[in-house]
Amino acid sequence: MSVDLDFVSEYAGRPPAALTRRDVARALLAVPSGHALVAIPDLRLELLAAGNPMSVPFWDSAKAALAGIESGAATVGDVQRWLESTGTEPVLITRGYFVWPEEGERGPVADDLYERLVSHLEERVASGEIDPDRLASGDAEAREAYEEIQDRWLTTALPDGRVPSVAVDDELSEGLFASWDEEEAFALAELRRVLADLPEPDCPAAELADAAARLRLLLREPGYPGAVLRACAGLDDAPLPESDTELWLAAAAGVAAPVADLQDEDEHRFWNISGELGPEDAALASLCTIHHADWLAAVTELARRGPGVLATPERIARFVAESEDIDVDMDQPEDLEATEELFSAVIPLWERLGIVDTKAILTPLGWWGLPKALERAWTPE
Repeated sequence: MSVDLDFVSEYAGRPPAALTRRDVARALLAVPSGHALVAIPDLRLELLAAGNPMSVPFWDSAKAALAGIESGAATVGDVQRWLESTGTEPVLITRGYFVWPEEGERGPVADDLYERLVSHLEERVASGEIDPDRLASGDAEAREAYEEIQDRWLTTALPDGRVPSVAVDDELSEGLFASWDEEEAFALAELRRVLADLPEPDCPAAELADAAARLRLLLREPGYPGAVLRACAGLDDAPLPESDTELWLAAAAGVAAPVADLQDEDEHRFWNISGELGPEDAALASLCTIHHADWLAAVTELARRGPGVLATPERIARFVAESEDIDVDMDQPEDLEATEELFSAVIPLWERLGIVDTKAILTPLGWWGLPKALERAWTPE
């Protein structure tokens, strides 16, 4: 591969006279480090002849960075830091804790704003506000000023009214929600496909009435598990449904797809003084971490086996690992352990709802209602 000025210019999409340090650095990182190191002397001369010489500190930093990559001593962070020291590469994680998506994961908004920030930094270099040579030498004061310029730009409204950091985060959130909705729709379709081939159990009316009566009392109690079930079902600000079926299904569905977070921030802080999660927050965090595929595998297997099947966290993890309804790789012991730990937050709530008994055995109520609750959780309103 010929790493010459033509290659760098084509890679950057700029004529030689307009190339920046960032352009050169990115082009050098796009080829094997050994090739890049060998190419530096000639490339340096070509840039000089083109009237666009780079400084000695830049070339020294380039050789040091590429040598570190070639020897295997450089970390990803070292390479990113060198790229940022060119003076026009946006900082991946700012002091204000804004994080740019990876290059291949940026949407149109992030791509546009990223390039706008690069142009803004180029202007600051041209004006002398950013000194790339000081950045290349590791000057802490220059680095602080460099980060401050970016933080300020990210949090200041553009002429079109957009605040860059907010616009990027909004686009990322929209993408995550869209991906989540797509995954949920697929899981719902698979759930309905499996259930269509199974007999539909009769509703155990007496068990449902007893469970709903206990649930009404439990939801009035502070702390765990009442607060968790209220948050899961989204019942904090609403009167309880009069229908026992509606109330029970709302709570059971909420366990699989929590509707809200704990509302009393003074009583339920996410971290306590020892840095550990409280019982309510720990339960909610686990519930929100369980994937659609894991719920699908667990509930469909319980529906197939019927009342009397053991539904401990360990057994649920095994159902997920051996499921024919999902494509999941859980060959490692730690994968099973992680799934067990997550469902350890589910089983106590299922017991309070009467889905399983005190020995974690699936009840007729659980057999009847659990598939319905999961379908409800995944059905768009």
